[in-house]
Parts: sequence; structure tokens; C-alpha cells
Amino acid sequence: MVDLSSYNAGLRPDSILKVSDWADENRILSQTASSEPGKFRTDRTPYLKEIMDALSPSSPIEKVVFMKGAQVGGTEAGNNWIGYIIDQAPGPMLVVQPTVEMGKRWSKGRLAPLLEDSPCLRNKVKDPRSRDSGNTVQSKEFAGGIVVVTGANSAVGLRSMPVRYLFLDEVDAYPPDADSEGDPLTLAIQRTSTFARKKIFIVSTPTIQGLSRIEREFKETDQRYYFVPCPHCDFFQILKWENIKYDSDPLQAVYVCEHCKRNIENHHKTEMLRRGRWESTQRDAATEEQCEVESTAAISIKNPRVVGFHLSSLYSPVGWLSWGTCAQNYERAKDDDQLLKAWTNTTLGLPWEEKG
Repeated sequence: MVDLSSYNAGLRPDSILKVSDWADENRILSQTASSEPGKFRTDRTPYLKEIMDALSPSSPIEKVVFMKGAQVGGTEAGNNWIGYIIDQAPGPMLVVQPTVEMGKRWSKGRLAPLLEDSPCLRNKVKDPRSRDSGNTVQSKEFAGGIVVVTGANSAVGLRSMPVRYLFLDEVDAYPPDADSEGDPLTLAIQRTSTFARKKIFIVSTPTIQGLSRIEREFKETDQRYYFVPCPHCDFFQILKWENIKYDSDPLQAVYVCEHCKRNIENHHKTEMLRRGRWESTQRDAATEEQCEVESTAAISIKNPRVVGFHLSSLYSPVGWLSWGTCAQNYERAKDDDQLLKAWTNTTLGLPWEEKG
């Protein structure tokens, strides 16, 4: 017998509700999977709003690339997208973690709490204890769709089915080859080729310059950065490490405005993030002079259906990771190339340039 509810769910038009709005209305963060359990608030990490909304069906964007540092909430943006798909825009989805084992851990530690703690999702996926529930660690069936979780080291998992939605997490940790069948990133993206209205979300902390997958993907986008205003002079700027200043105690680090040269304290970040805005920085040489006159008005986008976002940990909200802690971690790492490499990748969200 055909399940008419599932059939009808698959035929219904996509919701006009945006992912960020859905998250604010419905997402509950688990006590076991979040440092701040309770109702999700986009205004806590306002820079995620544009990223999440680009993943909404109402957006013409097909591929979203997010190169980032640690502790900026990138994983939660992906989790909100999954919840939205299950509730509002059902379809087949593939989630790829670096390995199959990591995929299973992610499913148990992130996906299961997402389904259990958000009331609107609780009854969308059947209890795994029921017969023929379609709910296993690596597969979650729901009306009109399915979420399959696999690892980049499994060629079988990467070519298992066509998908409309593809979530590629921590792609720089993927192996170079999936069971001798080729690049896992390419294999996974091929799964979306039959869908005209597909969505691909690629997220990662970068690794080594020239070898980093997320760096390569980001360079093929319009390269958006989050500009925030100085609380003193209102000048909008990208937060850069060279503007972090401190004397003997790194925990007392401040940010020096590149325009008015006044000190900005860590607690100012909340208002700065709230007023911040994403701006594309990729320009064609032919329009460079015009861009200087018209700011971002003349920016040329390489592919209007592909967008890229970069965010360092300097943007981490107050209470998560302070500028002082970033400076303290730098002092511990600066004399050791391996430690400094990890700090560059995870704090600045930048690829490490090997010497020699």
C-alpha cells in the first residue's frame, strides 16, 4: 500500500520560510550537544543568517562554501538546514563526514539530538525501536525524503543514490581517494547532477595552502567576508589578526581600529556582530577602478549560483572565544611550526603556507 502522506509530502511546493526563520521558531539545542542549550537564536551568531538563508529553497544559490575557524557555529548552521529540510522541504539528502566512523558518531551526537529535542521534528522520523522504522544510525527516513550519513572513505556510500541536498562537512579531512575510485568531494557532488534545484553546503577548517579543498572551493566563489563597524568611528572593516594588540598579558588583548586607531574591547563584539554585513570581495580587473569609486556596487561574481564565506574565530561571540584567548593560544604556538599551523587553521580559518 502506498503511504499517501509521504507521497503528498514529496509533491508539496517548497516552503517560502527561510532556514534562519525556521531555526529561530523551532530549533532547540540539546544539553548533550551544545554549550548553550535551549532555544536557538540567530542573533547570537548573526553572521550565520545569510549563510543559512542561501540554503533556503527561495534562494537561487546552488552551492554554499564556508571556510572558517573554530567556535563560530558552522556545524549548527548545517544542523538547522537538515532540520528545515525534514520539516519544510523534504527530499533525499546525503551528509558526508571524513570517515564512516565519524559519520556514525556525528549521527548519534548531533543528528539524533536534533530530531529528539526539536518538537516539530520529533514525530517526523519514526522511533528506531519500531519494526521497519527506516531509522538507523546512517539512514533517517521521513515523509517525502531521507537523510543518509556516510564517510568520504566509502565509495559505496558516496555513489549510493541521487540526492537533492548535499552536506559536505570538514572536507579538508577527507582522504585523497575513496576506495581507489577518485576524489570523494567530486564523487559526492556528482550525486546531485540529476536535480535542477539542488543545494550543496561545503564546510571546513582549511589545512595546507595549495592542498586545501575548502581553499580551492572558496577561491571559485565571490569570496565574502564579514565587515563589522568600529564602535568609536563606525568604520566597517574585516577583523584581522595584525590588529590584535597586547603587552605582557595576552588575555588583555584588544582590537585596534584600522581607521581611528582606538582600542576596541572584546565585549564590543556583540554590537559589532549585530550590525555586521557580508560583502563580496572578488573583483574583475576591468571593474577594479570602478569598484574603488562605487565600493561593492560593481563587484563581479564568478558564478551567481555559487557563494563563498570566510570567517575567522576572531568573530566568535562573547562568551565563546575571546580575543585574549586567541592571543594566549598564539603565544603558546608561535615558536613551534606544528602548533602554529594548527592555530592558523583553527583560529584564523586560513590555510598554512609550508616553508621551503
